[in-house]
Amino acid sequence: MSERVQQFKEEREKLNAIVLAREDLNVKRFFGIDTAVYREGALDARTKELLGLVGSLVLRCDDCVAYHTIRVKELGVGDQEFDEVMSIGLVMGGSITIPHLRRAYRLWEEMKA
Repeated sequence: MSERVQQFKEEREKLNAIVLAREDLNVKRFFGIDTAVYREGALDARTKELLGLVGSLVLRCDDCVAYHTIRVKELGVGDQEFDEVMSIGLVMGGSITIPHLRRAYRLWEEMKA
């Protein structure tokens, strides 16, 4: 696991713990829904994470792009599948997504090394 991936995971876990410690029921419910929608169902978790990656790219959320990039790699997505997903996000989001696409590819390559 690359240092960037490890740092990202640790920071995300730390920040989530801070948020969830606040005891806000609405926030906890939202986090619960977010976790639940990516579980196996009619669509497998891998497909759901790929969809999450496209949505994150289109919405230009770097944290979300990084999270879903890490998850799809962990779930066994290969280079060609990753390329196709990035192409879909680029077509849907337009050229404004290119900086986010670049960072996703940098992370992807780091995870392969």
